[in-house]
Amino acid sequence: MTDRPGFSHRPERHGVVGPFSGRQLVAAFASIVLAVVVLVAITTPLNGGSNRPGTVDPRATSYLIGPPPPEGLHVGATAPEFTVPLGDGSTYQLADLDGRPIRLADLRGKAVWINFWATWCPPCQAEVPVLRDVSARYRDRGLELIAISVQETSPEDVRAYAGRYQLGYTIGFDGSGVIFHEYKAYGLPTQVFVDPNGVIRSIVGAPLDEAGAVAQVEAILPSVAPRGSALPSASAPR
Repeated sequence: MTDRPGFSHRPERHGVVGPFSGRQLVAAFASIVLAVVVLVAITTPLNGGSNRPGTVDPRATSYLIGPPPPEGLHVGATAPEFTVPLGDGSTYQLADLDGRPIRLADLRGKAVWINFWATWCPPCQAEVPVLRDVSARYRDRGLELIAISVQETSPEDVRAYAGRYQLGYTIGFDGSGVIFHEYKAYGLPTQVFVDPNGVIRSIVGAPLDEAGAVAQVEAILPSVAPRGSALPSASAPR
């Protein structure tokens, strides 16, 4: 009889689930977790963001221009001044489109709505009518809107935009983003609502619709409208 090779059978290797190995499943799960973390990071307002319903415009999201900082500003903290010491020993002072300094200390007793934005930012453009209308409606009741333009080419470009759309509120020029980073912001628009004592009451890292803006503003208005003139508007061309 012809010798035949011995019978040998090795069972076919199967994965943990179907054809997938345990290593493949772990890698897939890690990818899903990472995607969820990134999605949460880009859709969550800065630390201390408002929990009031209906504050964010559901039709638009913020335009991210940097990674989230390890720690943002906190509700209940004093809002940082618009004067920042620089590494070379000089001091950066936020100014309006005509070069006049803007200081939070000059606005004590008023409700201050700080809005970081840019003329090139689509969600900011969509939000501009809300800023214009709400700021005009509440100006006589003690609201001061400071719209801080970020990463723009020149004050003249921003002034032309403001004149075209008749923006009557104060606009600060933060071309290099010094104040933007001082406020731990990473997306446009970012809103910071400051009460008459200079304390942050709400932070929203997204565009606001009209109802949301009104709710935020009314929560910080002084009980009695302050006397005296507001900061001169630097919006309209001269």
